[in-house]
Amino acid sequence: MRQKPVNLKKALASFTDTWSPKIITKVNNYDVRIAHVQGEHVWHVHEETDEFFLVLKGHFDIAIREKDEEKVVNMIEGDTYVVPRGTFHKPSSDGASILMFEPTGTNSTGDSHEGNLPENVESTAGQVLS
Repeated sequence: MRQKPVNLKKALASFTDTWSPKIITKVNNYDVRIAHVQGEHVWHVHEETDEFFLVLKGHFDIAIREKDEEKVVNMIEGDTYVVPRGTFHKPSSDGASILMFEPTGTNSTGDSHEGNLPENVESTAGQVLS
C-alpha cells in the first residue's frame, strides 16, 4: 500500500464512477475507502462488521431498519455515522463523496442484499486506487 500522503481532493478527482469504492490505504486489516455516490444503493446487511461513513462532500442519507421500524439518518459534509453489524441499511444521495472504514474484504453490497442490484451499484470489496 502507499507510503506517501494521500490527498483526498486529488484522489476523488481521479475517478467519476459512483457506488464503486476505491481503497486509498490500509490500516492494520482495515481498508480506508472513498466513493462518489448518487442515487440509491440496495438494502443490505454486514453480519460480522460495523460500517463507518464520513461525508466528505454533499448530502448522504442512510435508511436503517431496526426491529419493526425504518428511520433515515441524514448527513451533510463532515458528519460521521456507524451502521452497527447486523443492521439492514440502504444508502442514497443526490450526489456526494464519502469515506468508509471497514475490514479488508468487506463487500459493498453486504453479506446479503434484497432484490436485484441497480445498474449504478457495483458489488465489490473495493479497488485499489492507483
